[in-house]
Amino acid sequence: MSSITTDQGIVHYEVFGRGKPVILLHGYQGSWGLWQETMSFLGAFYRTYALDFWGFGESGTKRSTYAVKDFVSLVAQFMEQLGIVRAPLVGHSMGGTVSLMTAIQHPDRVQKVAVIGSPISGSSLYFFPRVFGYKPVGWLVYHNLWIYKGFYRILSRYYSSDRKWAEMMDRDVSQVSLEAFFSSIGSLRRTDLRPSLHMIQSPVLGMYGDKDIVVDPKQWRPLLDGTSKARIERFPSAGHFIMLDDPLGFNQKLKSFLDEENPNP
Repeated sequence: MSSITTDQGIVHYEVFGRGKPVILLHGYQGSWGLWQETMSFLGAFYRTYALDFWGFGESGTKRSTYAVKDFVSLVAQFMEQLGIVRAPLVGHSMGGTVSLMTAIQHPDRVQKVAVIGSPISGSSLYFFPRVFGYKPVGWLVYHNLWIYKGFYRILSRYYSSDRKWAEMMDRDVSQVSLEAFFSSIGSLRRTDLRPSLHMIQSPVLGMYGDKDIVVDPKQWRPLLDGTSKARIERFPSAGHFIMLDDPLGFNQKLKSFLDEENPNP
């Protein structure tokens, strides 16, 4: 377990492997734990860093807001403190949106970006979790997590084919702070990257599962249309958690992308 201290609270992260750095960013209600199997695979080739956003996992909660733009700042601070000059960002769901925003705002820091099931426009979020961004709804759900956990356990096979998915969710949801629970997804719901995608200078890989019930899987289209250096990989049998539903295919395609020489040194 490792951490850095910022003026907005402690940021927890895990690191594994040797080689060039790769930074992994989790999604809404998630934590670094999502990446354990990915780190085990990539760690043989890269030095992988997986961090918890403020308000999630084991990171601190010393904040008044938990907007997507705040997490962009977190990534920049994280790289600065660890001496990582430039690196690929790999983000799942909200973490992918953060990765793209970081590439827009800090192009000198981002070597390439891989996003998994990430919304380009917040309007692509389906009913759950979009409604959690409304404070009264988020407050009610947060204070009745036992009902929420029972709900997604019943529907777990639609979220992921991995039998351990619900157990992972139980752990991660229990660690989210109240403010992060509704503020982060509310911010994501209002985010629209389409007008800014043309500013991304680095190669982009978009991975989308056709069975995604969290984010519209057709979000690969605006990503491909808006980014000249984007390419798309679709996973017909996977949902929102491609790294869990198709780990072999996911790892191979991600590593292939990371291994490619970057035309922008």
